[in-house]
Amino acid sequence: MAKNNFYVTTAIMYVNSKPHLGYALEVVLGDALARYHRTLGDDTFYLTGTDEHGTKIQKTAEEAGITPQELADKNTELTRNLVKDLGANIDGFIRTTDEKNHWPAVEKIWKKIAQNGDLEKRKYKALYCVGCEAFLQPSELVDGKCPIHGKEPEEVEEENWFFKLSKYQENLKTMIKNDEIRVVPEKRKNEILAFIDRGLDDVSFSRDKEKLYWGIPVPGDSSQTMYVWCDALTNYISAIGYADESEDFKKFWPAAVHIIGKDILRFHALYWPAMLISAGLPTPKTILVHGFINSGGKKMSKSTGNVIDPTEIITKYGADALRYYLLRYIPTLDDGDFTPEHFESVYKADLSNDLGNLVQRTIAMINKYGIVPVPNKPKEVGDCQKELVDNFDFSKRLENIWAVVKKGNQFIDENKPWELVKSDPKRLAEVLQEVYDSLVTIAGHLAPFMPETAEKMKKQLETLSPEPLFPRIEE
Repeated sequence: MAKNNFYVTTAIMYVNSKPHLGYALEVVLGDALARYHRTLGDDTFYLTGTDEHGTKIQKTAEEAGITPQELADKNTELTRNLVKDLGANIDGFIRTTDEKNHWPAVEKIWKKIAQNGDLEKRKYKALYCVGCEAFLQPSELVDGKCPIHGKEPEEVEEENWFFKLSKYQENLKTMIKNDEIRVVPEKRKNEILAFIDRGLDDVSFSRDKEKLYWGIPVPGDSSQTMYVWCDALTNYISAIGYADESEDFKKFWPAAVHIIGKDILRFHALYWPAMLISAGLPTPKTILVHGFINSGGKKMSKSTGNVIDPTEIITKYGADALRYYLLRYIPTLDDGDFTPEHFESVYKADLSNDLGNLVQRTIAMINKYGIVPVPNKPKEVGDCQKELVDNFDFSKRLENIWAVVKKGNQFIDENKPWELVKSDPKRLAEVLQEVYDSLVTIAGHLAPFMPETAEKMKKQLETLSPEPLFPRIEE
């Protein structure tokens, strides 16, 4: 019987280009959480998907000489493939171009917000960053440019529908401060509280259809297209049946965890909860904010030529090698660094030499010396697993598991089974049984993080047929 309902989401991938390493990180984080909660018996739903509307999609498609739908279809297929290649066990994949499931939910929440008096049409002039799909204050610019995309925002002057975000300023502050909406890590919580203290402005929730045709039309106003964030954020409830208030929606909302990057914190910690409150819906419980993945200390960008393609890594080294690196060596709650050189050294040292070697040598000796191991259940490993996972400390969790891996190799080296076979056969059986038990434990605890590896280990331990888990890669 299920203990709890657990609903986890990633930010949906923006399809102006093919999926990147940052999205792969979110997919792996979400999958590890989902798999872990399934092992607890929780009724779990894991959602990801694609964000397919907005100015950037429209412009990118026009520059490529194709329709926005063609661009969206192409990059959505690549996104689906990456999710599959990463071994993620998802329960739903939402597309914001889905007129059957997504659009009715967006139209419904828009009407709910409007009925509450929180949408108002106004004329205005503001600075708009196409890359962020967001309006920026002059104080947010660095040398007149967007601090994230390094480009000057364009000045926009038009009449749009505005969402009265300022109305919810004190409510949001109280909820975030008291962890009713838990923002993790603490520094992101403090960051968003400081932003609130500077005063919240109402935000544009639509664009003139003449300028932005690629999106959902505003209900009752054919001259306007819905602003991408109102559209995109609603994916978290459209995918589980908000439009007709399905059983999944009743069961899984509010979300247990939204996994997002630090660049979209404002939209998830302010816009989204305020929209939900306005529409009479519960707010998400936790917003997990990860940092950026740099390469060699520099932000990844096409211009510097340091972009890492996750699909190429998976093709060469396998999904679990990438999953392990992202969970162990990229800090979940801060910026991290990924270079091909460091990844290769980790693959050789941790995966091929430590874990792969331990499995292969243990099974080889069991077969060679005619030992019949007794199957046992996995034991606890290091610190409390639940506490570490609940606090999203995947790196420490894997560090604890690897301590068992290293201890296993050390135990073999110290006890020298190749000598015990002649001097003490009874002790030989005890030593190999102990290492065998440690491998059962390692496989059991690796399952949420490296599912393919865990499954291979279990089969090899059952059949006593060793195969390289992480073959040496010839350059």
